[in-house]
Amino acid sequence: MKLSEFQRAVSDEFGSTYGQTLLTDLVIGELGGRTPNEAIAAGLSPRDVWIALCKETGVPQSHWYGAGKPAPKR
Repeated sequence: MKLSEFQRAVSDEFGSTYGQTLLTDLVIGELGGRTPNEAIAAGLSPRDVWIALCKETGVPQSHWYGAGKPAPKR
């Protein structure tokens, strides 16, 4: 997942205003006690940050691959 895809998924799932609030204010234990923005700045992959954000906020697993993105084939 590219950073631009991550940002689009956050906006599509949460809306632009609330999504940006989550990225700057929500501290997630799975990300080492960092916000999503801090985790990305520290070098974590946008995909890992997206999954952690989804888990933390209760996003249905069917949405974890980003809005408008199909689940990877198994």
